[in-house]
Amino acid sequence: MNLLTRGEEVVLIAVWRLGENAYGVPIRSLLIDMTEKDWSLSSVYDALERLEKKRYLESFLSEPMQSRGGRSKRIYRHTKEGLNAMIRLKTTQDRIWEGITKPAIEGRL
Repeated sequence: MNLLTRGEEVVLIAVWRLGENAYGVPIRSLLIDMTEKDWSLSSVYDALERLEKKRYLESFLSEPMQSRGGRSKRIYRHTKEGLNAMIRLKTTQDRIWEGITKPAIEGRL
């Protein structure tokens, strides 16, 4: 299995949640909301680039937009491999956390 970093994992989830709006700035905003941590745009783009190299994401340029001064957006979407990776991640996480509940953890504090 090609293991992902935690950052790559949350970027994959952010792209899935954003759907057709999965491009740099909204991805970064959602990552900040989900993790309650600051993410630089460069760290977001680094993870997106790694995920493209692993063939878990693909990207394309949108039509040029007047609101962006004629510039396009680079939109990201999952590949079949990327969706399968998300399923494997979730299955592995569930197996790892099986039997561990919040009350059990709190009982040890």
